[in-house]
Amino acid sequence: MTAETDHDLTREPAAAHEPSPRSGSIALVLLVAAGLVAVAVGLMTLGRAQAQPYILGILAVLAMVGLFNLFAFAAGIIRFADRNLDDPIIARISDHAFDGLAVTDSRGHVVYSNAAYLTLTGASGPQDVRPVERVFIGNPDVSEAVFRLLKAAREGKRQQEEVRISGHDGSQGRWLRMRVRPLGTGKREAKYAVWSIADITRDRERQEDVFQELQHAIEYLDHAPCGFFSVNPAGELAYVNATLANWLDYDLAEIGSGGLKLTDIVSGDGASLLTSIVAVPGEVKTEVFDIDLRMRTGRTMPVRLYHKLAFGADGAPGPSRTLVISRARDERSDPDRAAEVRFMRFFDHTPMAIATVDRGGNVVRANARYAKLAQGLGLDSASKSIFRAINSRDRHLLIAAINQAAEGQADIAPVEVALEGSKERWGQFFVTPVDAAENDAEAAIVHMLETTERRALENQINQSQKMETVGQLAGGIAHDFNNVLSAIMMANDFLLNAHKPTDPSFQDIMQIKQNATRAATLVRQLLAFSRRQTLRPQVLDLGDALSDLTMLLRRLIGEKVKLDLIHGRDLWPVKVDVSQFEQVIVNLAVNARDAMPEGGKLIIRTANVSAEDAGKLAYKGMPAAEYVRIEVADTGTGIPADIRDKIFEPFFSTKEVGKGTGLGLSTVYGIVKQTGGFIYVDSEPGQGTSFHIFLPRHHAEPDAQVEQPAAATGAANGAAKEAAPVEAKPRTDLTGQGTILLVEDEEGLRALNARGLRSRGYTVVEAENGVEAMEMLEEQGGAIDLVVSDVVMPEMDGPTLLKAMREKNPEIKFIFVSGYAEDAFEKSLPEGQQFDFLPKPFTLSQLVEAVKETMTKSG
Repeated sequence: MTAETDHDLTREPAAAHEPSPRSGSIALVLLVAAGLVAVAVGLMTLGRAQAQPYILGILAVLAMVGLFNLFAFAAGIIRFADRNLDDPIIARISDHAFDGLAVTDSRGHVVYSNAAYLTLTGASGPQDVRPVERVFIGNPDVSEAVFRLLKAAREGKRQQEEVRISGHDGSQGRWLRMRVRPLGTGKREAKYAVWSIADITRDRERQEDVFQELQHAIEYLDHAPCGFFSVNPAGELAYVNATLANWLDYDLAEIGSGGLKLTDIVSGDGASLLTSIVAVPGEVKTEVFDIDLRMRTGRTMPVRLYHKLAFGADGAPGPSRTLVISRARDERSDPDRAAEVRFMRFFDHTPMAIATVDRGGNVVRANARYAKLAQGLGLDSASKSIFRAINSRDRHLLIAAINQAAEGQADIAPVEVALEGSKERWGQFFVTPVDAAENDAEAAIVHMLETTERRALENQINQSQKMETVGQLAGGIAHDFNNVLSAIMMANDFLLNAHKPTDPSFQDIMQIKQNATRAATLVRQLLAFSRRQTLRPQVLDLGDALSDLTMLLRRLIGEKVKLDLIHGRDLWPVKVDVSQFEQVIVNLAVNARDAMPEGGKLIIRTANVSAEDAGKLAYKGMPAAEYVRIEVADTGTGIPADIRDKIFEPFFSTKEVGKGTGLGLSTVYGIVKQTGGFIYVDSEPGQGTSFHIFLPRHHAEPDAQVEQPAAATGAANGAAKEAAPVEAKPRTDLTGQGTILLVEDEEGLRALNARGLRSRGYTVVEAENGVEAMEMLEEQGGAIDLVVSDVVMPEMDGPTLLKAMREKNPEIKFIFVSGYAEDAFEKSLPEGQQFDFLPKPFTLSQLVEAVKETMTKSG
């Protein structure tokens, strides 16, 4: 145990070789103990009575010494010495440290300080040592930093501050780095704070010198007579000097903060040239490019770039270093340089990819468009073989053309080949020979123009023309076939009226009727594909219409297929023919069922599509407008890519013979198109198929009238409308009276129709064409109640007949019958004409029902 005062803790450090005054000795302790024992033994020889006073005296002295030491230890006058602290090596390290060190207790008193601390704080000796806050208490530049350090010391935290101490009498000041930390993590050690002060003036001066040199270097670079920029691997401008920024009219603050990319300042495809350098691991390459830079205003300036690029060990490019020399002055001062600049502009800005190649097809030099094409095809760089840009199946065509050019042949025919890549792309190559005397390394000049969009447009037009031609053919066949079917169905009705159900031949007649009805359905599907059927459009809520179809669809698709209807909210109204729309959904549902023989899921989803969203979809041929979208998706086998473009063609089917007519999807296509909508298909083999139908949104007119029955809309709107639909309920009494003029150029069909009308009590006058019908009208003295006329007839067609008869009798009633749709001839009628329409083929009951309804209608 040693006793030390605060004054002793601030002593001058002793030399490293001197023993520590606080080093204890166990021998001394043993010696003192032995002496006390010897005294006690000696006293015992005197006798108990004589030795007792002496022993009590010795014990009293020892007790007083012990009490004194206890009080001194409690007061902190003496303490037990830590042998680690008394280690001479550790003590000398702190005593002779370069940084000033001081330890303060919880009251802020300095309990230890080394010589460097005394020097830095200006203390004359250990008696003059002061804590940090008292040393710098009068310096306003340091007071805030010292306050933060004191706060950290009280809270047992670490803190560092760098402050500048002004010199006295105008002398140069000093920079000090002051730190504070707790002495240790223990409870007793945490009461002590360790302060360190270091003079960093020279470090600061060196930093300032380096900063000044850097500032000068930047200033020299910024105001150099040439431009300079650096691009990082992401294509962003990491640095641009002031000269180049001034040329391009950009603010330096916008550059280097992610505000500009290389493509923002390089005109055309020039950026592709800079990114087309072949990567060689560990090498540094410098390439020269003549390109145009684009100013902020959009104008361009010709420049020459010395582009330096270093590659890492893995081949990854680092930031570039690019020197920019303006060539704008060359255009005015040097005619030869001006010609070179004009050529390079033409070479790099042409919309064609241009490259010169050797006999092996290796690219010697190329323009920016070719570099961009090479990158788009996934090639390493423009210096690779040009044959790598060609699909392997067509590569021999370009090889032959380049061989012809290498042999000096001229007028080589252009070669159109498929380009390499995951997507289908096409290019047309024009090969021209190079004069061997001029350059032995170059054998041919190759110009390439990508023709992918052109071929796609040609295919689209060809497909559209093919569908239109097939539609015209289907419409013509349907018209002629309707006349035949009308005669069959009318004659069949007479046979049914003449035979009872118990007759042996009745079932055969019914079989004829069923097959005739099936044939009529096929004809209607052909008309739907050719978009020449008669539609009865009405405003419809698709959500309600699909909900009404749910039960029918579940019966059609069976139990193996799960039906899921997902309705969009607040669907816009559309104007469609209800029965035709139902046929579209049914046809798609049946096809989806057949594509899922083992079961699956059928999803019908509806949603509104805004004009903005429609534009983003980028479906070919569909303008940006408001639509209601119906998606019919299945989880079936999908459609192979090679037949996906043929699915809407009539009579095209992948089903077995006898299991489909091939008219289902063609009918869907025709109905959607005739309604003014669009239909597209997305499908992958094994992933299912999705049909997307877009129907235009219906906007109701402010003065729109409530829709009337089909037979009455002609009179209400002043336009030709059709008669009651085929599905109309039959009337119980179809007899009537009156004179009917029947005009039909098919003699057999005319006879059957006349016979049927006469059987219901009508007087029928027959005519073969419009001219004969006018003569019959004259013979009857105008006493004709109703004219039932075909539309397409020789000499005088139906619309001409209507116009001529209305001039003689404006009140005469008309029914047109035709295998064509109503709108096929509606436009040829004078405006405001009223008539009814009955599409072929029709049965006897449908004919007499339409006649009676028109006869009983008020004029």
